[in-house]
Amino acid sequence: MGSMSRISARIAAISESATLAVDAKAKALKAAGRPVIVFGAGEPDFPTPDYIVEAAVEACRQPRFHKYTPAGGLPELKTAIAAKTLRDSGYQVDPATQVLVTNGGKQAIYEAFATLLDPGDEVLLPAPYWTTYPEAIKLAGGVPVEVITDETTDYLVSVEQLEAARTARTKVLLLCSPSNPTGGVYTRGQVEAIGRWALEHDLWVLTDEIYEHLVYGDAEFHSLPVVVPELADRVVVVNGVAKTYAMTGWRVGWLIGPADVVKAATNLQSHATSNVSNVAQAAALAAVSGDLSAVAEMRTAFDRRRQTIVRMLNEIPGVFCPEPKGAFYVYPSVKELLGKEIRGKRPQTSVELAALILDEVEVALVPGEAFGTPGYFRLSYALGDDDLVEGVSRVAKLLSEAI
Repeated sequence: MGSMSRISARIAAISESATLAVDAKAKALKAAGRPVIVFGAGEPDFPTPDYIVEAAVEACRQPRFHKYTPAGGLPELKTAIAAKTLRDSGYQVDPATQVLVTNGGKQAIYEAFATLLDPGDEVLLPAPYWTTYPEAIKLAGGVPVEVITDETTDYLVSVEQLEAARTARTKVLLLCSPSNPTGGVYTRGQVEAIGRWALEHDLWVLTDEIYEHLVYGDAEFHSLPVVVPELADRVVVVNGVAKTYAMTGWRVGWLIGPADVVKAATNLQSHATSNVSNVAQAAALAAVSGDLSAVAEMRTAFDRRRQTIVRMLNEIPGVFCPEPKGAFYVYPSVKELLGKEIRGKRPQTSVELAALILDEVEVALVPGEAFGTPGYFRLSYALGDDDLVEGVSRVAKLLSEAI
């Protein structure tokens, strides 16, 4: 092969998922007997509800699920997803032409960008952002254009910021509310203003609604194509069962959009993966067809943990943590601690500070560099109450030594 690279430039440019990397390192340390507490991975600490598991067990016994099924998803699941979408957000779609069942939300996001983007097309990407977004955009040939937000606005982007970042190459805006990694939730007025701005400039919007049921206090979830129905023909909605039903490992998500986009994305999936696992689809069918009691119980626990972790973090000198309104993450600023001496070291970045915390007190969290904004940490509070308190207490004790 001579001087030719063994790995394509396109794939070589993809970064490893920082959240999964932190989780893997922490699990390796735990396997070695170290008492590591992990605030890294974004998955509920609850088991999948029994009735969903039983549906999967029963599906294993059905010979029809031992064979290929339609690449776009089981028809009965697509119908149930459409009914669930109408029930939960008021958005009415045609299950036959507007729904594609995918291998988790990540595949839905990639396929949406692969379907919409041509090389050089720009995607406005509010930051902090979920680590997969820019990689999916770049893999599809697009250019992520970061629009930086911070704690002074609860990490919510404004129309003015979006307009300042828009160019002749802008084609798509990515909107995630409730947000991973910040827990920020846009109000109805903010969603409407952003939607009308996108409509005015003939832009597409990919809206990630995976955390739709995890909102707290007086916050409410609002679906963009419902708030601005005139924009519906240029909106792709991504969702899934992972967070609502504690089904991260089952790998079932979906994409909802205009019929031509869904058909094109289905064609892509037919060559990439064919159908999603039939057993997992049967489990997802039971999940979305059932009530929301499981997520209600989780939300109560998450809300309690949310209040605890925000209070504890804000008691640490040099840490500022806005109160998130949704999801199960906090995104505190640690900028004031960078450069200070802690146990003989002076971490200059949040990456270095996170490494110091893991080494010294065996607590794993994800630095803000992974989400496009250095100087912050993301901590998931989807872990047990005792571990949460113990973990933050360890971090507080260590950071209190900063001089």
